[in-house]
Amino acid sequence: MENKRISSKMEKMLNEQMTREAYQAQVYLSYGCWAEENSFVGVSQFLYKHMQEEREHMFKFVKYILDRGGSINVDSIKAAPKSPKDIGDCLQKILKHEIDNSNEIDKIVNLAHEEKDWATFNFGQWFVKEQIEEETLINELIDKYTLASKETKDNANLYEMDKDLAKASQEATIPREEQI
Repeated sequence: MENKRISSKMEKMLNEQMTREAYQAQVYLSYGCWAEENSFVGVSQFLYKHMQEEREHMFKFVKYILDRGGSINVDSIKAAPKSPKDIGDCLQKILKHEIDNSNEIDKIVNLAHEEKDWATFNFGQWFVKEQIEEETLINELIDKYTLASKETKDNANLYEMDKDLAKASQEATIPREEQI
């Protein structure tokens, strides 16, 4: 594409975010492998799924940069951090990565606003919403982990009850409507 429709500064930021998304995928891959090695199959599947999602995010940045006439700079990805100590540590580290990622997305949106680059501002809004969802999801998992893992009597039962309530009907059958 001959007509570049993003500033050089924005192009650089978007390329950096593309690399950051690739790094995020590496973190999820690394932690997923750690979970699987430690027999947490459900946790590993969750983390592998998010690894793939981060790769899709990376590719969204690739396509957007190219669609706006920019150039792609494929940079090296730093190594994933050390394995977590336990599931709680894993979830806390993931939350920190997601919050850091949110802060970087905010910088892109802020620059787009300053430059009156409404296309990039609009593009960035999808990621703002995505990051809200990611942070909420991880915070909810941390809450579930805390409920399931505390050394408090009957927490496991509360955790199971909570899972049941998530699937429970929001309506009750009253006696006069019950089929006999």
